[in-house]
Amino acid sequence: MALQITDATVEEVLQTDKLVVIDFWAEWCGPCKMVGPIVDEISNEYKDKVVVGKLDVDNNDETTSKYGIRNIPTVLFIKNGEVVDKVVGAGPKKLFTDKIDKLI
Repeated sequence: MALQITDATVEEVLQTDKLVVIDFWAEWCGPCKMVGPIVDEISNEYKDKVVVGKLDVDNNDETTSKYGIRNIPTVLFIKNGEVVDKVVGAGPKKLFTDKIDKLI
């Protein structure tokens, strides 16, 4: 399962030297429900190489605003504290894993 990331924990999560993948989502978001299971699968498959987490936009305004998230789901790929890629909207698992494989 992916980490549950909050405004309070996001900075700690970003302190790693690994690639960080954050899924910005909300309970009421239909496409988020399609991406969520993919993010969990990726979390298990890449657990030793990548930090994967989910951030609920309804409860974490600070981080959502900091990254300019306007549409969900949005998945950010962060390396050394910088956003290096992103996916906005739902997509197939291969879209996410191809980006991860390129970045690790």
